[in-house]
Amino acid sequence: MELNACSPTLHIEHLDFHFPTHSVFQGCNLQFGPGISWLRGANGAGKTTLLKLAGGALLPARGAIRLDDVDSGRMPLAYRAQAFYCGGDAPALPWLQVHEFLDLHLALYPGSDQSLLNDELSAFALTSTLQQSITALSLGQHKKLQLALALALPVRLLLIDEPFNGLDASAMAYLRQRLSDPSRLARQCIVLTSHLVPDVPLAATVEI
Repeated sequence: MELNACSPTLHIEHLDFHFPTHSVFQGCNLQFGPGISWLRGANGAGKTTLLKLAGGALLPARGAIRLDDVDSGRMPLAYRAQAFYCGGDAPALPWLQVHEFLDLHLALYPGSDQSLLNDELSAFALTSTLQQSITALSLGQHKKLQLALALALPVRLLLIDEPFNGLDASAMAYLRQRLSDPSRLARQCIVLTSHLVPDVPLAATVEI
């Protein structure tokens, strides 16, 4: 299948998802186009859950999640190669060093550019951590590590949970600049959550 080179659209159709104790989504229908969409909702509304579903980390009980014509259920590998979820939590891979964690992601995403990732790592002041264990990083460094990957990987769907939480002022300014790049806004569908109005050009605000 030939994939669209630009203007990606995420389709969420008739989505049901349940935790053992409660339902989160029943018949949810949403659409996110190219550029940055701000996903809003009260605490517990399911914002993080929706991002994880859209990133393939959780599976819906019913419904479809598609990036253009690529269905996450029918074509999971092709879908995940185009999507990246950035949550900021410490990765559950404590035996890896930072460079091994990064190499793993570069191998999973065809067309990744090591030099571009190196530039992002340098901008977030992470180059000196490459030989460290992943467990030696602070929570802020974990967030910056995942943001560096988010900005460098050649994905068409970028899902970022609370992108500015835990960042220092210089890192926040850099992230705003990179997310506001017009070429990025044209080629990526970016869905982010934030408790505050994000200071980036928004294509849409979506309430759940």
